[in-house]
Parts: sequence; C-alpha cells; structure tokens
Amino acid sequence: MTFTRDQLAAFTGATLPDLIPHPTRLLIVGINPGLLTVAVQAHFARRGNRFYKALYLGGITDHVIDASNGFDPADVRQLEELGIGITCIVPEATARAAELPPARLKEGGVALRDRVADLRPTVVAILGISAYRVAFDAPTATVGRQADWGASQVWVVPNPSGLNAHSTLDDLASAYREVAVVAGIPVRPELTRR
Repeated sequence: MTFTRDQLAAFTGATLPDLIPHPTRLLIVGINPGLLTVAVQAHFARRGNRFYKALYLGGITDHVIDASNGFDPADVRQLEELGIGITCIVPEATARAAELPPARLKEGGVALRDRVADLRPTVVAILGISAYRVAFDAPTATVGRQADWGASQVWVVPNPSGLNAHSTLDDLASAYREVAVVAGIPVRPELTRR
C-alpha cells in the first residue's frame, strides 16, 4: 500500500491493537506506533525498520516477516505460537517518537506496568534506552536487565529504528535472541548478516 504524506498524517493519534498471545512469554514494547504502522494495522510496518529482520537473524522467526501491507495471518500465528507479544509504551501514533512529551511517556509507563501485572509475561523487552529512562524515571539505566516487575523480568534492548545508528543489525539480532532465550522461546542457530 502506498500513502501520501497527508494520508499518513491523518493517522496521527490513532492506535492499533496489541498483539498478545496467551500465554505471553516475551512482551516486546516499542515506544509508540508510527503512522504507517497504524495505517496498515501491523506493528513495525515500515520497511526500513530492522525489527523483523533482527528476529529472523536471531533465530527467533523462521523468515523475515514483511508487515508493510499489514500482517499475514500466518505470521501472526507464528508470533503467537512462540509466545511473542507486541505493545507500546504510548499507544497513539506519531510521525516520530521524538514528538512525544516526557509526561506522556511517563503516563504510558504507568499504564504499561499495569498491563504487565495482568499479563505476567516471562520477559518484558523494552526497545530503546532513551524512552525507558524517561518513561520509568531511570535516568542512569543502561541497556540490559533491569529490576523485575513482579514475576516478569524487564530488559532494555536496542531500538530497531533505522534512526538508531548506534546498533547494527547483528547487535539487534543478538539482543533479541538473548531475551527470547531467557523467555523460554526455542531458537534456531543465529545467522549473520551478509
């Protein structure tokens, strides 16, 4: 699907449903959905986003999911069967996560902790240290394991956005693989990017 800039702008503030399997082993938490993601109703839909490629290279999924035109039901089934859920700190779409005021990130953080208490995933993996620091008032936090939220381990892993030049695709794949293994998800051998 192709959208004009104006068509995408019309999705500002809109939402999409969380992907929540039962049980949820690994809850992956983005900052907030982008406009294209909400337009096609599929998480991490922008082709330049490295999320699904990193899952594949990390040995988590059996192929690179292409959500750019919406989810294929078989891809949703694969994620659900693995116990992988996807949500966001803030549910409302923006063109860029940097548009979110700190107060909104903090509100979203409170709501996320409530959802985690209900869902009780084995692992919560938050994508992006900068958003984590603001949303959870942890200015000195570093990437890796954080304090647990009840029965759930909390990890901060690199954000897959193409704007995150600090992390390579291989870095993403390794970090996502690590949290998948901790969550008890069976993984295939890790691949290297060619």
